[in-house]
Amino acid sequence: MSLKRREFITLLGGAAAWPLAARAQQSAMPVVGFVNAGSPDVVIVAGFRKGLNEAGYVESQNVTVEYHWLEGQFDRLPALMADLARRRVAVIATPNGNLAAIAAKAATTTIPIVFSVGEDPVKLGLVDSLARPGGNATGANIFNNEITAKRLGLLHELEHVPPQLNQGDSRGAEDGRGYRH
Repeated sequence: MSLKRREFITLLGGAAAWPLAARAQQSAMPVVGFVNAGSPDVVIVAGFRKGLNEAGYVESQNVTVEYHWLEGQFDRLPALMADLARRRVAVIATPNGNLAAIAAKAATTTIPIVFSVGEDPVKLGLVDSLARPGGNATGANIFNNEITAKRLGLLHELEHVPPQLNQGDSRGAEDGRGYRH
């Protein structure tokens, strides 16, 4: 089963809400520091809000979300994460990128971090293990590197497989060798 992008971001938004319940009593309205490596993206924001809503949080009513779009300017990360940690936001959400999650982890050991990364979070130093993450960070790993390598391997294998023989199927065009595509 694969998650579509919108479903994944919704899941991430819901996960970001878990620490909010614990911190809700500390301030009138908890603040989520949302840090994304890319440019503003309405699909990501909509999915994130949906996840928060499903967990009982409505932006500007019982939670504040500060959106920070890096637009590839990763040199901003240390100062941004230090600021979020200094202000003790309720949770830091990094739904797109290894560098933002690593910078968040370096900035705080107490504020919950919800991440989405494309590499092994253990190798990145975000969690102790996949089974027992420990610490203040949790999230999802898309395993982009492993998936990309697997897809390339499958593509290479497909190059050596002849097209399927469809002699009884008139929907495809014959390619001159008796094969229909």
